[in-house]
Amino acid sequence: MARKQGSHAGITGPKVRDVALRLFARYGYAAVSMRQIAREVGVQAGALYLYTPDKQTLLFDLMRGHLDELLSAWAEADKGGPPAARLEAFARFHMRYHLDRPDTIFIAYMELRNLEPDNFAEVERLRDLYEASLIDILDAGRAEGVFQVPDTRLAAKAAISMLNGVTTWFREGGRLGQGEVESIYWDMLRKSVSG
Repeated sequence: MARKQGSHAGITGPKVRDVALRLFARYGYAAVSMRQIAREVGVQAGALYLYTPDKQTLLFDLMRGHLDELLSAWAEADKGGPPAARLEAFARFHMRYHLDRPDTIFIAYMELRNLEPDNFAEVERLRDLYEASLIDILDAGRAEGVFQVPDTRLAAKAAISMLNGVTTWFREGGRLGQGEVESIYWDMLRKSVSG
């Protein structure tokens, strides 16, 4: 099928991903059709296959892309210092990174059930790499007697879940600013691991 006049791979490809991300977050992966994505993008349904082989690949690419970018950004973040400072750096990084990406974080956690087994395994591997950074921080703090957590893997999952929650309700211009929210969440996390 010919590309729609005015359609450009460098524009339409990212638009397909952006539209799919928004629709998957709003309606759920199972409820969104390729035709619906095409309609929102402004192309014929068949044209979508120039950008992705199928809906499953589109979902997987969104999730993998999010995790690749997250891991890259975390690798570049300043995270030195003692365990408490490293934990604060992780918490603030996680919130800042995701506040502008609420649809991405929603899909990354809520649509896992829709991934085919090989895709699920790859996304889980990438998630485990990110969680391992937090587990390492918690292990170091526990070894130094700074953190009192019986199971650092469980504590890491609980911490990430709590930090992810900010994206569901925070809005600029609300009662609390981003800096205040970060500080309150950091204080709650600190207390939860300090015993």
